[in-house]
Amino acid sequence: MLRGRKRYRILLVGLILGVSILGVSRMDAEAASRKEYLDSLNAGITKILDPSAGSADEEAIQELAELSQRNGARAEEESDLVMVNVQVAMNVRAEADEKSEKVGLLYKDCGGRILERKDGWTRLRSGDLIGWASDEYLLFGKDAEELADEVGNLIVLIKTEALCVREEPNGDAQAMGFIPEDEELEIIEMIGDDWISVKYEEEVGYVSAEYVDIDFHIDEGETMVAIQKREEEERKAKLTANQGAVVVGGDDTRLLAALIYCEAGSESYEGKLAVGAVVMNRVRSPAYPNTISSVIYASGQFTPAINGKVARVYGGNIPESCYQAAQAAINGETNVGGATHFRRAGNHDGLLIDHQVFW
Repeated sequence: MLRGRKRYRILLVGLILGVSILGVSRMDAEAASRKEYLDSLNAGITKILDPSAGSADEEAIQELAELSQRNGARAEEESDLVMVNVQVAMNVRAEADEKSEKVGLLYKDCGGRILERKDGWTRLRSGDLIGWASDEYLLFGKDAEELADEVGNLIVLIKTEALCVREEPNGDAQAMGFIPEDEELEIIEMIGDDWISVKYEEEVGYVSAEYVDIDFHIDEGETMVAIQKREEEERKAKLTANQGAVVVGGDDTRLLAALIYCEAGSESYEGKLAVGAVVMNRVRSPAYPNTISSVIYASGQFTPAINGKVARVYGGNIPESCYQAAQAAINGETNVGGATHFRRAGNHDGLLIDHQVFW
């Protein structure tokens, strides 16, 4: 323990050096905290000030300089920004263990905020995703800030019911369109204090700064729940993507409606449309004949066509729902994607609709 004048000399040098360092450092929240500490230290020094004291020794100066460097490094290290350092994606887990349950994914250039760190793992928040990620694939401190500056972008958040996008930064300029509340637009640049140029439908537009908030956006991770929901929506979109209309005559429409009645007469409309879509997918495919009648009557394909049931139904009354499904399928509608087969459910994998499976 240092005593007497030597103690005073070290404290006094500490005050002088600390003030000098604070004068050139960034005044973030942690730097401000250190300044408050030094101010309180100064108050204590004035109570023990000894005018006869000599200059501080070199050892004390060196010690305080090293302390200042460590404090600066610690302040940077303790920034709560974290960025992902991978080429594609990384797992986020429920616990700090590679065998723990996967709760989401962080993708290339995603970022988040540090919640906790331990044993080479970081618990973070990125959007709705909260979990543990291995430090091996993360960037911290200055490295994280540099990447965030590179991949992030400024956006405007609309705070009015409808924001007008104009062709010029002028309230009298022609309107390009209106954006609803809670939408986001990417900023190109600030035009003075009153206008912002933004990307709008692949063009440059201008919005009044009065009606927006500006935020810095970094891509966020996805929870497993969100991933599953997105994949299900993508699967449904693929299954229902229009396959393209086929030009046919009225007789072919009636023939397809008759087959639909024979194969799915007791099924829901979705089941009827699925049968019609299978026939039309075959018509479009180079692996099958290119007309409805030739597909339906192809050898060994549709049992009702082989045993004469389709012909009997064709000559009688066909329910309107079968006609609707036939016309929709001819127009390109589908709920089975490009499936070209179906059979009763039970012994084949595929998309189950009512009592039949499609593939």
